[in-house]
Amino acid sequence: MTSLGLIAGDEAAQERYADGLRITVAVSVGVALMLGVVRILKGWPIPYFMIGGYLMVVVMTPFAPAEIVAVAYDSGGVTTSTVTVPLVTALGVGLATVIRGRNPLIDGFGLIAFASLTPIVFVLAYGMIV
Repeated sequence: MTSLGLIAGDEAAQERYADGLRITVAVSVGVALMLGVVRILKGWPIPYFMIGGYLMVVVMTPFAPAEIVAVAYDSGGVTTSTVTVPLVTALGVGLATVIRGRNPLIDGFGLIAFASLTPIVFVLAYGMIV
């Protein structure tokens, strides 16, 4: 990174930054699924997680570099692909169906909400760290 906060002009630096961003989004979706599965197993209410997550986004946004904020907000959209939604929904709905007292519609789609929220938080943090 240069003193202006920009990525160095060489191709290797840009590749490292892009790879770091890809890994950050992938790890954040994995963490989201892990948290979502634990939430379904324990029966914790989703509003606490969603409100807490979006409060984190609101608090982190002013501290993150302006160049990464739009990328962070857009990274939540990666979880709405034609592959991710059916897989994540099937995991959530299947898990909630076999656990007594869980609502498959609420708990199953809660996983998608987690998977859309955590990339925003992780990419904002990535921008602040890198």
